[in-house]
Amino acid sequence: MTSSRDIGLLALRLGVGGALAAHGSQKLFGAFGGGGIEGTGAFFDQMGFKPGKANAYAAGLGEAGGGALLALGLATPAAAGAVTGTMAVAGSVHASNGFFGQNGGYELPATVGLIAATLALTGPGTLSLDHALGHTLNRPWMRAVAMAAVVPAAAFVINRRSKAVASAEAAKADAPEDGTGSAA
Repeated sequence: MTSSRDIGLLALRLGVGGALAAHGSQKLFGAFGGGGIEGTGAFFDQMGFKPGKANAYAAGLGEAGGGALLALGLATPAAAGAVTGTMAVAGSVHASNGFFGQNGGYELPATVGLIAATLALTGPGTLSLDHALGHTLNRPWMRAVAMAAVVPAAAFVINRRSKAVASAEAAKADAPEDGTGSAA
């Protein structure tokens, strides 16, 4: 018998996972008016994610792949880890704007990341491919490993971006004001 908990988990997975899959498809394929890899890569370069194109692939796969797997309830720990890490990095970009989304804050990435982490902890429910496959790709140890891997992976990307931004700001500060690139 299907419980209301399982129906709720299915609705949550389909809604959040589907939205993430669509959002990642914008980055990867230019779907739904997105920039595709070229446009997203150029934008990521401007934000300090170097190299931009490689980071666009990583973010797009984290969102599209992780979201699709969450929606299906397949490999839930890995999917949730990918989404949680991607949202941690996205949230760091918005952190200087405070919490609330209306100010450009990290509200939405934090919420989506929390939902993904919660799905890793609760599991996908019985209305999932993980359940149908006997939870072969959804073991307790996999949840622990996936969630433990999120912190150092996200910290690495955030730190690398912070260094690139600081380096770009230092170079800009050292550049002559006439824009010629050479000292008088």
